[in-house]
Amino acid sequence: MRTVLHTLTAFLLLVVLASTCLKAANEPASAESVELSKQGEVDQLKTRLDELMSLIEQMQREHREQQEQIAQLRSEIKTLKAEPNVPRRIEEAVEEPNTADDEMTRLRAMAEGIAGPKKEEQPPEEIVYKSRGLSLQQLNPEISVSGDLIAYYRDQDGTRQRSDVFLRGLELNFQSYLDPFSKVKATAHVHDDGEVHLEEAYYTHFALIKGATLDLGRFRQQFGIVNRWHEDALDQIQYPLALQRIFGEEGLSQTGASIEWALPEWAHAHHGLVLQATNTENECLFGDETLGVPSLLFHYKNYRDLSRDTYLEFGLSGLFGWNDEWEIQTAPDTVIAEHDALGTRVFGTDLSVLWEPADRALYRNVEWRSEVYVLNRDIVVPDGSGRDTINGWGAYSYLQSKVAQNLIVGTRLDYYEPDSKDYAVQPDISLVPLAYASDDPHRWQIGPYITWWQSEWVLFRTEYNYAWGSGMEEDEHVLWFQTIFAAGPHKHERY
Repeated sequence: MRTVLHTLTAFLLLVVLASTCLKAANEPASAESVELSKQGEVDQLKTRLDELMSLIEQMQREHREQQEQIAQLRSEIKTLKAEPNVPRRIEEAVEEPNTADDEMTRLRAMAEGIAGPKKEEQPPEEIVYKSRGLSLQQLNPEISVSGDLIAYYRDQDGTRQRSDVFLRGLELNFQSYLDPFSKVKATAHVHDDGEVHLEEAYYTHFALIKGATLDLGRFRQQFGIVNRWHEDALDQIQYPLALQRIFGEEGLSQTGASIEWALPEWAHAHHGLVLQATNTENECLFGDETLGVPSLLFHYKNYRDLSRDTYLEFGLSGLFGWNDEWEIQTAPDTVIAEHDALGTRVFGTDLSVLWEPADRALYRNVEWRSEVYVLNRDIVVPDGSGRDTINGWGAYSYLQSKVAQNLIVGTRLDYYEPDSKDYAVQPDISLVPLAYASDDPHRWQIGPYITWWQSEWVLFRTEYNYAWGSGMEEDEHVLWFQTIFAAGPHKHERY
């Protein structure tokens, strides 16, 4: 290419010189005019030479740019040839070019080979509009089902039935968003004898009060932590001993209104407050209430991160209610009713600590949870001797650890101490289990357990309970087996 440019330059110079000489030979003139003419021709020749040199330099620059592009394309072709999936037609198209135009043509052909055949443009798809109202199944609530199968073997003096297998319950859980501001939850509990009772059914509103959630309906109340959980969501087979004796075997569940606030963060901790006003359905605490005066509950929660892998949660609870009708035993076969509005109070505190390494949360953790319950209840003494107060308390603490992705081991220790009253048991009236007629009544229970998750739908648990004490029931040994199976979008959810 460089030789061609030099040849072209020399040829142009010869043409210019020849034309100048011919013009000078054909035009006779005076010496002065000839001199001026020669000087003008020289200037014109210099101008043309400058233009030619500029043109040559431009052509050289364009040539260098083409050479650089060709070198870059050759390098890319070598890289592509080294890849195993490059089509053979590209390798066949790579040949040493004879000229710059041939080189550009072949490179263009190779690029087209890499890109493949051009796709034919498809006409746009026709948009079909469908009525969402025809898919009314989308309006159905989400439904989950969970079964809780229990088997046990008991060894206790004075107990004839030592073993049994029963379906403790089949839960039907319904949940659905009603609109962008509210949802509904409901749980129907079906017992193995066919009895059905409504465990929870409440409406939740998110935006009625800024920063707060409102619940209306029947719900398990937020006293401590585990009372809020259903039986099939517990870490052990049964509720803690103190909770069962103070609130009843199924815990505290009543109907009313609940407001939960997420308070501003303060002192590196998150705070929450729950206020509830409910009716007095609980027979253990409010069986003598006839006026319809609601009970009041509060629960304060303090949550903080101790480290990246450890958190602590601390809570305080209080329940206040009244009873106004009391049974008085005036004679062996005579019971009369006396009316006097007296208060019932239950206080509680809870503490939870969880260590769960962020990089191994699915395989390892250690959890420690404890709660204390304190009862203070004013009564009219059933023997007619006047007013009195029943005091009792209880606690539990358990430690469990996830030792594998689907295996949890733990143990729970329970303690319950009711009040000691000589009048606790009358011929037709009994204050058990809140008070006993014996001296220093108390009961301990320890229960190690193992939980194996077969999958996220099924778990198996085995637990051993040993209970002992004085002034209450006989000591007992119980070996439990539990199977929990669940299906649906909210399986094993702790409501």
